[in-house]
Amino acid sequence: MLVWELARWRNEIAAKRGETPPIPVNSIENPPRAELRPDQKDQDTLPPYEILDAILDAYVTRNLGREDVISLGFDTETVDFVTRLVDHAEWKRRQGAIGPKISGMAFGRDRRLPITYRPNL
Repeated sequence: MLVWELARWRNEIAAKRGETPPIPVNSIENPPRAELRPDQKDQDTLPPYEILDAILDAYVTRNLGREDVISLGFDTETVDFVTRLVDHAEWKRRQGAIGPKISGMAFGRDRRLPITYRPNL
């Protein structure tokens, strides 16, 4: 959600300057999708973005453990699902392109788990 907010902000800056928005509006407004199946949307398999972002903020940015994230009031199954996705996708972050750092915790530099990392769930 923060990336969408930043994209909208950047387009507003361009509009105030009379420039063409640098970020295509359809990439901000269309629901994210992995495009693995017809009409598939990420929200079909993920928790609502407000919940997902809050769990990711606690787990990744604030570096809280599973029990601490659950103690914030999140559903145990949802926390386990999200943290499992994050931990199992560690290898993907190693291959990702360099991008802007938009929080206090950047993947690759600030958050590094061994690719063979296997949490006890």
